Amino acid sequence: MTEHRVLIVDDEALARDRLRRLLEAMDGCHVCAEAANGTEALEQAGEQRPDVVLMDVRMPGMDGIAASRELTAQATPPAVIFCTAYDDYALSAFQVEATDYLVKPVRREALASALARAARVNRLQHRQLAPEEKAAIVVRNQAGVERIELDRLYYANADNKYVTLVHDQGETLCDYSLRDLEQAHGEQLLRIHRHSLVNRRYLKALTRTQSGHQAQLSDPANTRLRVSRRHAAAVRDYLEG
Repeated sequence: MTEHRVLIVDDEALARDRLRRLLEAMDGCHVCAEAANGTEALEQAGEQRPDVVLMDVRMPGMDGIAASRELTAQATPPAVIFCTAYDDYALSAFQVEATDYLVKPVRREALASALARAARVNRLQHRQLAPEEKAAIVVRNQAGVERIELDRLYYANADNKYVTLVHDQGETLCDYSLRDLEQAHGEQLLRIHRHSLVNRRYLKALTRTQSGHQAQLSDPANTRLRVSRRHAAAVRDYLEG
């Protein structure tokens, strides 16, 4: 089992101790360091290279939002999970690409679910090993392992609990959520509907019909996908930009 290195960031020692105890009771987790504010978090992250950061929001000096903004801007960022006593920072947290947002007191089950999701996101994030290597989505299923390069992916559709990846070799079911895919590959994938992401390189046009907006793709099937009113402006801005 792969061991995930976790950095705990909280200005309260008791809160750090509680999170450490929760993590030590879980398989596959190792607390590599602790920090009491955002500045210390950046220093420890630079030295320890954690896979996951459990981040408080309100701290003296640099707060958790500012520190997370710095962390997620890195070439190979850790997954950030906010653990805070306040529930009114969720929007700010996700604007800095946080993986999850937990409200104290953090429950073991909620933390385990957030760590599992962080592992999926980390697995999705491309770490360039060679100049010629291309970004890809790696799918593990009963048939084995399938690697789908982003250049080959046309779009992704969510249906119930599964997501279908439609690419140049057909379709592949995966257990990633659209949010996982969007967070790991947001530069290539554009949200057009709560059920759909499209590869920007294949987005050809935005059309309007009696039933609403549609995205026209430049794939071999000339696919048309529904665009929600909420996301139509972003699609138009991308095409015009």
